[in-house]
Amino acid sequence: MSPSLGKKVPDFSLPATGGKDVALTDYAGKKLVIYFYPKDNTPGCTQEGQDFRDLYAKFRKAGAEIVGISRDSLRSHESFSEKYGFSFPLLSDSKEQACKLFDVIQEKNMYGRKVMGIQRSTFLLDEKGVLRREWRGVTVKGHASEVLDAVKAL
Repeated sequence: MSPSLGKKVPDFSLPATGGKDVALTDYAGKKLVIYFYPKDNTPGCTQEGQDFRDLYAKFRKAGAEIVGISRDSLRSHESFSEKYGFSFPLLSDSKEQACKLFDVIQEKNMYGRKVMGIQRSTFLLDEKGVLRREWRGVTVKGHASEVLDAVKAL
């Protein structure tokens, strides 16, 4: 069952780019944007990462950090992050621990076949780790700006 709005999100820890594990508790006292994306180096996921990257300084100025999560390997994340200069960590959720927690694994239609994959989703936590906003089935264009506006309004 995914966290409900207004409730504290249970802590979890995942391997991240930069050679360390990242836990929710590492962000205590800061707002946190968690965005789930389907796959490294695909057009929509690359654009979404670049949009968050380009606005990262503004997110930090508003007191927020960003993490991106997908089921890709840490090795894939390191290469993806390096290629596009992401200054926030990408977390590898190969065992779908966070994906299941946030209920982002959905049935998708890929070239006429039904597959289970990550539904592009974003979650905004406040300084106490309480879920304040969620966006599911995200359209990439304009999304990072919309999330930044929500961070500033929090």
